Amino acid sequence: MPEPLLPFENSIYEFLELAAKADSEDRRAEYLKRAEEERTRVYANLTPWERVQLARHPKRPRMLDYTSRILEEFIELHGDRAIGDDPAMVCGIGSFNGQTVFVAGQQKGTTTEEKVARNFGMAHPRGYRKALRMFKMAERFGYPIITFVDTPAAHPGIEAEQRGQGLAIAQNLLECSRLNTPIMSIVLSEGGSGGALGIAMADWIVMFEYAVYMICPPERCAEILWRDVDKKEMAASALKVSAAEVKELGVIDKVLPEPNGGAHNDPNAAAKVLANEISMFLEGCRTGTWTREKRQEKFQRMGRWMEVA
Repeated sequence: MPEPLLPFENSIYEFLELAAKADSEDRRAEYLKRAEEERTRVYANLTPWERVQLARHPKRPRMLDYTSRILEEFIELHGDRAIGDDPAMVCGIGSFNGQTVFVAGQQKGTTTEEKVARNFGMAHPRGYRKALRMFKMAERFGYPIITFVDTPAAHPGIEAEQRGQGLAIAQNLLECSRLNTPIMSIVLSEGGSGGALGIAMADWIVMFEYAVYMICPPERCAEILWRDVDKKEMAASALKVSAAEVKELGVIDKVLPEPNGGAHNDPNAAAKVLANEISMFLEGCRTGTWTREKRQEKFQRMGRWMEVA
């Protein structure tokens, strides 16, 4: 558990331990109920920085945790046909309730070894070019696209800059704005900067309740604005990172509820919520709800000015 949430979680664990030691079913049920009530109270009053920490929870479900639960079949495709493959960006073709869909998304990894191998979900230019190759293929065959956003940012290293990181992301933005096939994007945990937006210019954008979506990590924002990383909590508040705030600003279309205590407490329940949302999106595909023109209009009107004292 991220350190800022430990005191809250400890109070919940106390009730759970009492439930495990209870000498009767009635007493056990009472303690479990109190644990759930405490969890509801705690998670309803998270600060922006605590939300960032929760979104980074090491046990939160990742892209492949969801695809394995909601897709009947998934075939991963590799390579950008220019430089090579990028393990941080997973792309392929899947089947959802018998409907073929093209899939792309960042995979942060779960174990330490996988996190390192996948560069913590921070894709290189070849990852964005691979995703664009999938998008173009989906358009060619007339299949909808589903993207999973889960990254702190695109890879910021020298190699990525040499390979054209900014250009690769900009190219994705341009092409996704005029793709003639429906696109749905899901912010799973952490959606950061152009690294997220490079696969998130979509007709329908949803975000899990305890995910965050922001222009850059609060630590970097604090360094840029105040030259002091210790002001990350202030930065998190200023960035308006929560799903509710991002929805209010019109950046996303819908907030997906999570199980009590977060998706990591019940990945199957979170996957069921996501599956229902994808079903609604695909129904819209069949009825012609999503069009390229509506997508372009949506992003053209996005953004609001807010005066702050």
